[in-house]
Amino acid sequence: MAHHKSAKKRIRVSAKRHEINQASLSKIKTLVKKVRTSENKTDAEVVLKEAVSFIDKATNKKRLHKNTAARKKSALVKFVNGLK
Repeated sequence: MAHHKSAKKRIRVSAKRHEINQASLSKIKTLVKKVRTSENKTDAEVVLKEAVSFIDKATNKKRLHKNTAARKKSALVKFVNGLK
């Protein structure tokens, strides 16, 4: 267990950041699932726009690596383009 005041603060801050990061990653997974379960192209495009926007925000806040974000966005766009 931490004994120094600064070490105790780091534990608190780390726990708080961990919760925020996990919530963000969970939302990304939810948005990806929404895109993949969309029946028609118009609905999928609306949700895709929201998902790409959120993925970009998470990347800018260093919650997601830029290459991981690019891979996820690319896969989603490919999926939506394949819909009829």
